[in-house]
Amino acid sequence: MVRMQTPTPEIPAYGSGRHESTGRTASRVPASPEPGTGLLKAMSPGVVDFLFRQLVAGKPAEDVQWEREGVSLAAQPEGAELARRLAETDLDALTPLELFHYVRAAQRLSDWAEELRRAAVGRYCGSP
Repeated sequence: MVRMQTPTPEIPAYGSGRHESTGRTASRVPASPEPGTGLLKAMSPGVVDFLFRQLVAGKPAEDVQWEREGVSLAAQPEGAELARRLAETDLDALTPLELFHYVRAAQRLSDWAEELRRAAVGRYCGSP
């Protein structure tokens, strides 16, 4: 004896989103996202706390104070000071814009260190 299976939303019997009895397209309600996915997954607790404090204080969500506090990471020359600042930074406390600038500064520092390494290797492998 063959048993008939009831179509499920995951595997529709009459094509995507079609109801078998009416032939009409049924509306599909997307499942609720899992906690910690989507936009919230990209936001660290530090960022969420910052945004909440900005909202409560009636300030814009974008942090502009760090740009007024001395030399920004983007303007910091490559070297020991930039390396120290990057090493001491709490990544969880950065906003997405600050994290972008952090990554760019880290890449500049890495490129600078690579140039130093190449120069040293060239000198080492050069004349005795």
